[in-house]
Amino acid sequence: MAPADGLRTHGAVVAGVDTRQLCDKVLAFAFEEAAHRRAALHVLHGWTPPPVLSFAPALDPVALKELAHGITATLQEMLRPWRDKFPSVEVEVRAPIGHAAIQLVEAASDAALVVVGRRIRSSTLGPHIGPITHAVLHHSTAPVAVVAHD
Repeated sequence: MAPADGLRTHGAVVAGVDTRQLCDKVLAFAFEEAAHRRAALHVLHGWTPPPVLSFAPALDPVALKELAHGITATLQEMLRPWRDKFPSVEVEVRAPIGHAAIQLVEAASDAALVVVGRRIRSSTLGPHIGPITHAVLHHSTAPVAVVAHD
């Protein structure tokens, strides 16, 4: 049963990361929250296959498996310093095939908190959050923390 204020007090902290971006601020916030809550941290990177593979993924499942393995290895390397700094935090790494926003919203269904990033923009014109963060903010059933980063 949820507390009267509607905040979840149990469940994992879910962090969405982009392996092509520096995510230190997002990871720092996610690890600190997981440690503070004594919760597991689920680090997620949703991805889609390159167009050449997406037309016929059944023709080369080995290539998809190799891509997934490479992405997971990149995530593990990104997390190494944070795991050393927060040894008490149980970390689960996932790199499922599929749009990142959909993957994060699904992971939020039983999460205590979802952590996503947004780039710091100096322009006053245009959106200040990207489409993934926007979708998570609007569709997540868990509270969402948006962490500004470079």
